[in-house]
Amino acid sequence: MWLIAAIASAVFAGLTTILAKCGIRKTSSDVATALRTVVVLLFSLLMVGIVGSLDTITAIAPRSWIFLILSGLATGASWICYFKALSLADVNKVAPIDKSSTILSVLLAILLFSETHHLAVKLISTALLGVGIYLMIEKKVTDKETKGKRWIVYAVLSAVFAALTSILAKIGISGVESNLGTAIRTIVVLVMAWGIVFAKGEHRQLKGLDKKELLFICLSGVATGASWLCYYYAIRNGIVSVVVPVDKLSIVVTIALSYVIFKEKLSKKAFFGLALMVIGTLIMAICM
Repeated sequence: MWLIAAIASAVFAGLTTILAKCGIRKTSSDVATALRTVVVLLFSLLMVGIVGSLDTITAIAPRSWIFLILSGLATGASWICYFKALSLADVNKVAPIDKSSTILSVLLAILLFSETHHLAVKLISTALLGVGIYLMIEKKVTDKETKGKRWIVYAVLSAVFAALTSILAKIGISGVESNLGTAIRTIVVLVMAWGIVFAKGEHRQLKGLDKKELLFICLSGVATGASWLCYYYAIRNGIVSVVVPVDKLSIVVTIALSYVIFKEKLSKKAFFGLALMVIGTLIMAICM
């Protein structure tokens, strides 16, 4: 079940990126992130109510609280950087760099959680992911070049924080019901995201939001909520060094939809890189 949940997480995560891109053409990426977080929180609280795990909140150990909060902060930082990068560059440029978090996550999981089962396979698969990501990052520059190279910095930071999110969450949700853990982390992200919006004075944009973009932002939040719930169920019950790469297959969904919706094409080199990423992930999942 945890592997199925990881696959579902990848599909929803792929949809999240496309829907978010549609919602930040005019809207500030910070405002979009804050609004999406509201939707994700409502979604996660609904799931907490359905499974009836709210009563267990008093039983959460102080250590779990600390790591859940740290994981939430890392998630918020990753989101803010990721969607800022998306607002500055094509999906096909940002997504591969963001997915490089897989490599760091897998290596940290091996070191911290002693997930050394089939170690050689994991290392080979991780190497394939690394080569694939590099080839995609080095793809031909499109005519839709962006403002300088700031998007690269934001994309790299997104990947680093995303890797930390997975590791901190694995520690934090030990003994915590996954839906409740997701809700707690989301509250942290919510406070962080809205704090940034008000600090920058971007809350003034709320009155003039494009209704169509608002719809896409909300749909992105729903997709994110569904992805999170599946992902953290898989993280809690499965093998981190397998769950993380499978989840990162969302890039296939993202790139396929970016081609259909935004007409963003891959070069032959980048397509080969994508194929290596998929092969590396499938090898890791099959040989788990």
